[in-house]
Amino acid sequence: MYVNHDSQHSFYDEMYDEDRTLREHYSNFGAFIENISAKKLNQLQFSADKAQMAMGMTFNVYHDKEGVEKILHLDILPRIIPGNDWQKINDGLKQRITALNLFLQDIYNEQKILKDKVVPADLILGSKDFLKPCIGLTPPKGIWCHITGTDLVRDNNGEFYILEDNLRCPSGVSYMLESREIIKSAFPNLFNKLGVRPVSDYPTKLLDMLQFLSDKPKPVIGVLTPGVYNSAYFEHSYLAQQMGAELVSGMDLLVQDKKVYMQTTNGLEQIDVLYRRIDDTFLDPLAFNPDSMLGVPGLFEAYKAGNIALANAPGTGVADDKAVYAYVPKIIKYYLDQDPILHNVPTFLCREEKDRAHVLENISDLVVKETNAAGGYGMMIGPKVGAEEHEKFRQLVKKNPNNYIAQPTLSLSTVPSLVDHKTIEGRHVDLRPYVLYGKEVEVIPGALTRVALKKGSLVVNSSQGGGSKDTWVLY
Repeated sequence: MYVNHDSQHSFYDEMYDEDRTLREHYSNFGAFIENISAKKLNQLQFSADKAQMAMGMTFNVYHDKEGVEKILHLDILPRIIPGNDWQKINDGLKQRITALNLFLQDIYNEQKILKDKVVPADLILGSKDFLKPCIGLTPPKGIWCHITGTDLVRDNNGEFYILEDNLRCPSGVSYMLESREIIKSAFPNLFNKLGVRPVSDYPTKLLDMLQFLSDKPKPVIGVLTPGVYNSAYFEHSYLAQQMGAELVSGMDLLVQDKKVYMQTTNGLEQIDVLYRRIDDTFLDPLAFNPDSMLGVPGLFEAYKAGNIALANAPGTGVADDKAVYAYVPKIIKYYLDQDPILHNVPTFLCREEKDRAHVLENISDLVVKETNAAGGYGMMIGPKVGAEEHEKFRQLVKKNPNNYIAQPTLSLSTVPSLVDHKTIEGRHVDLRPYVLYGKEVEVIPGALTRVALKKGSLVVNSSQGGGSKDTWVLY
């Protein structure tokens, strides 16, 4: 019943090995799929779609003329990752987040790594995401990146690579949690038989981590949202509800005597920790962007005074810049004296003359990305577009080389997916696990798997028409 859409096998099939034998961790799933009718699968997919709508699992697409609210299509067939593969991901992400946290503390304080010329000083100090008001700051408990969503891909040899780091306001964890509830109820027997690690305790772990940032015995926790029109508003409200935290916007908060208060029907109540889902520069119009209507005047002064903790800390954005990404292996070596457990995708920095010459000459074979863009915007997949687009990006790179990196086009791995409610075919995927940094660094044993729904497509972003899958990590 399962057909893969590329007969040349230039990518890694996560279900079958090269001689079309089921991989061990997919054996129970394979037997199950052989014995289920297309009609039954279709019914399960229809039920999953309805459940998503009922739960309000929607996101907003700002560039879509058809309307703003969409569901992130949840493919009924789970992605399965064996425990030994997960162990490497777990260890690699812990190592990476630990090093990036040390890097952030250093560049906003002693700047040793810049003085030692391991990372170019102009790359950091000239970045729009390097926030000068944060110089000299150490956040509560010394933690900068409390919540991280790191994107990984699997190449044609089955090896996992880090594609990018998301240290500002990583989104998607609510889809991981809600998708699990939907898919677990669709395949309860299979779920129990395989021994899938739970993810349902994520809100509890998130709350514990946020409470750890305050020295108060019962700190008041808030989730700061830009509001109902934000693309991830469903997630903001969902996580606040699951944690029993306050969902607040900038209009609900005010600062008095360098303390942050929430306006309630019973008067003002102090907030001790804010899980902010607003970009750094919009947090406080007095400290950053004066035109921000989303932030809270005086919030940064309260933060500097130690009267409120912010997760993630302001200033973290400089560490997930796509140009800084290229230096993370050196950052790991510098602070931890270790080789990276998980490797970067090979990256060409257009700011470097030699790399730039290579990119301009081979642009039709490469993926070119803006260093500060996200959501699949500001990028070009060379083999998928024509000469006109190649030339456009050549000129962009020449005009502003610091703003671009390039990477080889990866043969993303494929997993079985239900296509048009009737056939099972391989579709390309990436992986976004979530990491919490509180008393220790903890990788949640599950992830948001994003899937390219279009045949042959490598673009998995929801804003560009991708979907998602439940990710089953086995013991």
